[in-house]
Order: sequence, then C-alpha cells, then structure tokens
Amino acid sequence: GGKHDQIALPADLFGKDRQNSLGFDLANETTLASLASVFQEGAQAPFTAAPELGDGTSSGETRPVLNPADHSDVVGSVTEASVEDAQKAASLAQEAFAEWQSVAPQERAACLERAADAMQESMPSLLGLIMREAGKSLPNAIAEVREAIDFLRYYAEQAKRTLGPGHKALGPVVCISPWNFPLAIFTGQIAAALVAGNSVLAKPAEETPLIAAAGVKLLYQAGVPRGALQLLPGDGKIGAALVAAPETQGVMFTGSTDVARLIQAELAGRLSNAGKPIPLIAETGGQNAMIVDSSALAEQVVGDVIASAFDSAGQRCSALRVLCLQEDIADRVLTMLRGALAELTVGRTDQLKIDIGPVITAEAKDVIEGHIEAMRAKGRRIEQVAIPAATAAGTFVAPTIIELNSLSDLEREVFGPVLHVIRYRREDLDRLIDDINATGYGLTFGLHTRLDETIAHVTSRVRAGNIYVNRNVIGAVVGVQPFGGRGLSGTGPKAGGPLYLGRLLQQPPVPPRHSSVHVDPAISLLAEWLRAKGKTEDSEAIRELGGESALGMSQELPGPVGERNTYSLHPRGRILLVPQTEAGLVSQLGAALATGNSVTIDTDSGLEGKFSDLPAEIAARIIWSSDWANHGPYAGALVEGDGNSLISVSRRIASLPGPLVLTQAASSADVAGMDDPYCLNWLLEEVSVSVNTAAAGGNASLMAIG
Repeated sequence: GGKHDQIALPADLFGKDRQNSLGFDLANETTLASLASVFQEGAQAPFTAAPELGDGTSSGETRPVLNPADHSDVVGSVTEASVEDAQKAASLAQEAFAEWQSVAPQERAACLERAADAMQESMPSLLGLIMREAGKSLPNAIAEVREAIDFLRYYAEQAKRTLGPGHKALGPVVCISPWNFPLAIFTGQIAAALVAGNSVLAKPAEETPLIAAAGVKLLYQAGVPRGALQLLPGDGKIGAALVAAPETQGVMFTGSTDVARLIQAELAGRLSNAGKPIPLIAETGGQNAMIVDSSALAEQVVGDVIASAFDSAGQRCSALRVLCLQEDIADRVLTMLRGALAELTVGRTDQLKIDIGPVITAEAKDVIEGHIEAMRAKGRRIEQVAIPAATAAGTFVAPTIIELNSLSDLEREVFGPVLHVIRYRREDLDRLIDDINATGYGLTFGLHTRLDETIAHVTSRVRAGNIYVNRNVIGAVVGVQPFGGRGLSGTGPKAGGPLYLGRLLQQPPVPPRHSSVHVDPAISLLAEWLRAKGKTEDSEAIRELGGESALGMSQELPGPVGERNTYSLHPRGRILLVPQTEAGLVSQLGAALATGNSVTIDTDSGLEGKFSDLPAEIAARIIWSSDWANHGPYAGALVEGDGNSLISVSRRIASLPGPLVLTQAASSADVAGMDDPYCLNWLLEEVSVSVNTAAAGGNASLMAIG
C-alpha cells in the first residue's frame, strides 16, 4: 500500500517546483451534495461585471447575461466599457507600466501563485458560474478552472527560473480572449503578460464577461495592482480601440483568423516604443483531422472520436472536425459511431447525466445548422441525435455526423458539434496527409494505429502543432502538451510552453535545457563560403549561430504514467528575408539556415549578384523574388530596417495571403552591433506529440519500472 518512488502522486505530477491543480471526485455523493449547495447559493445572487480602470472610473451601458442553455436563466449583468474607457485605460496602463515592471520577477510570480491558491479555494463557486454563463458541463468546468490554475503556476515557475532584472517587458499588452475557454485562456494570457512585467488591458469575450470579472477579482486580491491589470468588457469595438491605442505594445489574441488579420494590419501601421514590429500572439483555430487505419482498436477509436468531436458541443479550437477512416474498417467503425452518437444526451448542463450542452449564441447555432443543411442539399449522408423539446429554451445543435466525398467539400471550420467523415485507401495515405496539410491549418491532429512504422511516418509528415497518437485530441495540459498551431492556426509561441514568456519581453531569455547537438549542414557551408571571401569574423559568427540554434531539440515533458509527451523544435518553413545591406543579409541567412529553414530573398535589395556563387546546397534553399506573394506562404519574416521603411515593409507583409507572419526586425546598426539581432527561437516550430503508450495492449512504461 506504500507509494512507489517512481510514480508521482497527482499533486506532484509536474515535479517539486509546480503543484498540480486539484479536481473533484464526481462519483462521491458527499462531494456532489456539497457542490450542489454552492451552485444553488450562487444562483440566488446574480453575478456582475463592470469595467475596472486603474483610476476607479468607468461608464457604459448595462445588459443582462443569459444562460445559453436556458435564456430564462439570467446569470447576472455586465456594464460594458465605452470606447472612451478603452482609450483612457490604455493611457493609465502606460502610466502604471514602469512601477509594475520594477517589481522583482519573484514577487510578480508570487502574485500569480497566490491567485492560483485562491482560485483553487474558490473553485466550487467558479464552477457554477462557468456552467451557467458558458453552458459547460460540470466535468468541463472543472477542467477549465484547473487549466487556469495550472497556467498561473506554470508561468510563475517559468518566471522564477528564467527572468532577471535585465529582462525588460514590452509595455501595455492587450489580451483578447474567447468565450469557449472564458477563464482558462483569459487567465493564461493575463498571467503570462503580467509575470513578464507588462501592464495588461484585458478584453474578455462579449459572451462571457462574468467569469472573467471573477478571475480578475482573484488577481487583485493576490496583490496585482489595478493599474497593472484593467478589465474592459465589451464587444469588438472595445478590442479594436485597445489594439489601435498608441500605448499598446503587444497583443495576445485567441479567435478567428479574419479578426487576427485585422489586428495584424492595424499593428503593422506603427512600431513599438523600441522601434520594432509590435508582437502579436494569435491562436486561430483549425481544421483538425484524425487518421484511423485498419490496425486501430475500434472500441478505443469510437470513445476518442466522440470525446474529440462532441465534448463541449464541439466548441474547442482543438476539436476533431474530420475523421479519416481506412476504407477496410470504415463501415464497422461508422456503425459503432452511430450507436455511440445515439447514446448522447443533450440539454442543460446543470445535470450530470447531460453529455452535450448548448452552443454559445443563436448566431452560432444558425451558422452550424446552415452548414448541415447545405451538406444535406448536396446529398451527403447525415446522422443526428434527436434533441428534447426542452432545449428550445436555449441554443442547442443536434450532434451530427456527415459523410463527405473528400476533404475539399469543407471550405471552412465548423465550430460546433459536427463531425465530418471521409474514407481513404491505404495506398493513398500520403495523398491524404498532403490534403490535410493543404488546408493551411495546423493545430491538432490525431492518429489511431498500432503500427510503429505508421506512427513514425505520419507524425513526420503531418504539419500540426499538437499531435495525438492513440488517444483523443482535446484537453492539452499546461506544461505537458504546450498548445498552439502553425500556418493558419496561429503565430506561436505555444501557450503553456517554454517560449511563451519570451515573446512578451524585449529580449527573450533562453529557457533551461533549451539546446541541441544538431547543426544544419548549410551553416558550415555558409561559414566556409564567408571565410573564403576573407570575412573571417562573419564566418565565426555564423558558426556560433549554428551552435546556438535549438533546431532538433527534443525533450520528454512530465506527465502521467502510460502517456509519453514529447516537445521538439522543427524548422518553421519558408522565411521571407528583406535585407538592406550585405551584412544584413548574411545575418538573416545565417539565422534562417541555422534553424533549418528555406528562404525567399527580396530582389529589390540589389544583393543577388553578391551572393550568386553560394554553394549549391544553400542556393537550392533560396528563391530570389520581388513578388513575395507568389513564393509564399511564409512562416516568418526577417527585416532589416527602421522607421518608415520598416512600417512600409510590415504593411506589405501583413497584406500577404496565407498565415499570419511572425515578423522580426533589426536596424543596420543592430546588425553591426548585436550578436543576435534576430531571435532564433521564433524561427523554429514547436511540436508537441502525446502518445498513449498503453494503447497497444498494456501499460509498458508502468510495468518497466518494477
């Protein structure tokens, strides 16, 4: 009955430096009775939210907040900020910034840890609010609060390990969070920005301001000054005003790709106080797929697919949208899926027996149902759950399975309880992977197979930020499966990962254990080419870049026994280089090659002739062009320049089709005077792979430890 020294207890899962959050045993009648009492008490006193400005003033109109599962249930009321409030808050954030940045990183981290402890203590009341305001089930609400607590503790730990007095914050940072994780993502954004030393302008989703206000209150109680954290509830006009405010020095955004593009375009029109492009961290959803081959265990596939597609009514960025079944097993798996679908119960989430809750708004319901009807009109086979009459009081969509002819039938992400299914032949596996990659999205991806060679092949080819093998594709755990995508799915870095805080600082720190023995061979070739031209110092600098790059780094992160979670750094893709000088191009090319990337170089630089005799192996990775759009899409951009010329280039990059481009800039003086004018980490793609090691017939890792 004693504890095994190699098996961590739940609270110690992440090691001695970070405590795991605690949940509830929902099979315990005493626990359920206690929670029910708290929920009933919370339902008697309406919740409120209002602007929280640093000077205590605010204005705006008040409206009710309704339960999406039952519009007769008034959860509370929100007083929404005005555009004038937003502009004033930005000015106050600038005034408060210096004082908050001067607080030692250890004390800023301590504020987050106190907030985490308070949130853990307040969990029952927070659960009741999330269930009513966001329409979440109790298990989903518990997971949400736990994730928020984990974010607070993770970023606190990261700050204590990596930040010192020399790490300067950006300034006022705008945090725009979504309604589908109204506490977890909201808290994660704020926690990271605050602990890095930035003042924060928090704009929660219009649909879920009450839980955001509750989270901010806990942070105030933990010691965060009101000037350092201001709450601005409201609609999109408030977010737009905050992004456009001249004081804003960074933006963190989770939402649609279209809105992210608008934010990028706005930010491209000006520079930060340091004369750099204003950082944008955007996470923008995905067309997430799962491939299931004929070796997969069908019973496990069905459970994981149902959870991945329909949990939270499919309203997760990570949710499964397209299930790809090998044709040999498609009929059997689909029959089982239809049976499992019929067992799902839909309704108000204040009952434990309910599996699927509402979608967030009537507008969302109309969009999802419009898609289903469009597929029906095209003759696609559709399977749906009948939903009870009582759901008419809310905004519910029947969980739906739609069989498609091909992936091209889908033109956009459908953000709700809709699973699309396509069939493929084994010999067409690579073509299927190409089709998935060609969507341009790359957030989550799932694979079910018991063939090791298939796991190795598929995971090496698919371009997604979070890859899950023989398990569901939802529920990324902070610090265990750092979360974030690539391409149209976001800019990076990953939330709950080691690079995140660095994007919120003027000069990012190097995370612990962040190194690699791998060096791209092109670096040695470039160094030799420079040495042959008599540029000895440049040659040595390029060799050092190769040694500094973490390309190829792979490390296993702590997590539960029976699951292997690996975090690795890969080449990001094609990088756009916009140099002004020969030295600038050497620096840019060195950074891009050191991180394993290929490049497009702007021919308007007039430098092509000076680099015409590069080694063939390097030249093969270079395209010279003035037509940037024709040779994209780009996973990043390195620009040499400053002032108006930099703004002009930034605007041109922001107008390119395809993914949002993470742009770094250095002046010619920076290139001449700095060892690392460009951050190599922003040229690497973070990939998290989570493998259920018990799926192949036994928990081998557990048996191996004796």
